[in-house]
Amino acid sequence: PELIAELEDSCLALAQDDDGGRRWSRTHGYRGYTSYASLNDLPRRDPAFADLKRHLDRHVAAFARDVGMDLGGHKLKLDSLWVNVMKAGGTHSGHLHPHSVVSGTVYIAVPDGSGALKLEDPRLPMLMAAPARDGTFVYAEPRPGTIFLWESWLRHEVMRNAAKADRISISFNYRW
Repeated sequence: PELIAELEDSCLALAQDDDGGRRWSRTHGYRGYTSYASLNDLPRRDPAFADLKRHLDRHVAAFARDVGMDLGGHKLKLDSLWVNVMKAGGTHSGHLHPHSVVSGTVYIAVPDGSGALKLEDPRLPMLMAAPARDGTFVYAEPRPGTIFLWESWLRHEVMRNAAKADRISISFNYRW
């Protein structure tokens, strides 16, 4: 809880001070703020992000082991980490994370109604003649402090923030 509170303060400060990120968000129709295209040094810039990186490194290593990745004795390395402060009505359409192995999001502030992470069955785009099934989409409901990890090829989207308050998250990619 202490780290989550520190990260929330840091995220909100960045959203206020990062002119480049605010400009990119406006230009690209991002409803709120993201540091996605403006800052690439958050763990060096802020001790709270450095602490988060240490936690994520352990979680991602365990995830890679649990899904059977053969990394040939190497470790996955944090490639990018960015802040998202999504305003009411904001969403992020379906996408994947090319050139990465593991992607994820840690949720910092999750007001009621702020939306789930929607994960898509990877067979869906294969256009096979298959009957409908439960689980074509999984809606993962976050809480503050939740870390979701997935292989980067998995298509996902951020559902509409129907809350009145901002949803704050930190997303990341690991590469091999």
